[in-house]
Amino acid sequence: MSNGPQHDEPGQPIGPALPSWQPPARPAQRLLQGRFCSVEPLDVARHARALFDANGQDLEHRMWTYLTYGPFTDFDAYESWLTGCAASTDPLFQAFVDRRSGNAVGVGTFMRIDPPAGTIEVGYIAMSPVLQRSPAATEAMYLMMRHAFELGYRRYEWKCDALNARSRRAAARLGFVFEGVFRQATVYKGRSRDTAWYSVIDSEWPRLREAFERWLDRDNFDAAGLQRSSLGELRRLQCKADDRPGED
Repeated sequence: MSNGPQHDEPGQPIGPALPSWQPPARPAQRLLQGRFCSVEPLDVARHARALFDANGQDLEHRMWTYLTYGPFTDFDAYESWLTGCAASTDPLFQAFVDRRSGNAVGVGTFMRIDPPAGTIEVGYIAMSPVLQRSPAATEAMYLMMRHAFELGYRRYEWKCDALNARSRRAAARLGFVFEGVFRQATVYKGRSRDTAWYSVIDSEWPRLREAFERWLDRDNFDAAGLQRSSLGELRRLQCKADDRPGED
């Protein structure tokens, strides 16, 4: 079978045929269990107070700068906002729950869910200082990505303000491929935003999944809980292993 472009009857190049393509199901509200954290359907009664308290550790409100919502200095306002979020189906809100404490320490969503196209986005990510730069933060992103590809989505997207350097570094670390910047894409909080686009596609997922699972393995952490190999190192090793010619 040729790997070159296909052509229609007039000879114009067209995309690959997908004769067996079936749109995937929409993500259901279900528990995604990990070793460091769980991703759970947002439950205001169970999660709101813990989230508000965890977010309150960000005394400079830095976590809210590039989000379209927040900050919230009043619990009642935050609880009211979360109540609306919990009722939404797109974006579909999830809580990130630390397994050691049992407390919710962040939120994220599946959003712009488009089963006919096979695309889905992760967004509205708000990780409190308790969750930031922890194994649980990486695992939460892995669990959501794994769920999307297991459902059969072809493309998993990440978008952020092009000025949000931390989000862009996180996307690259997690294996997303940078696709470009949409200039003046939207307006939020009274200011213009250029949006940086990233994605992972289904053909990239098996290699990336292997790197995530090796990074999350117990043997990759020492007695103090520090990583032995970075996710980036494991991704590079996985690429080298997959690209190595087979032996007879």
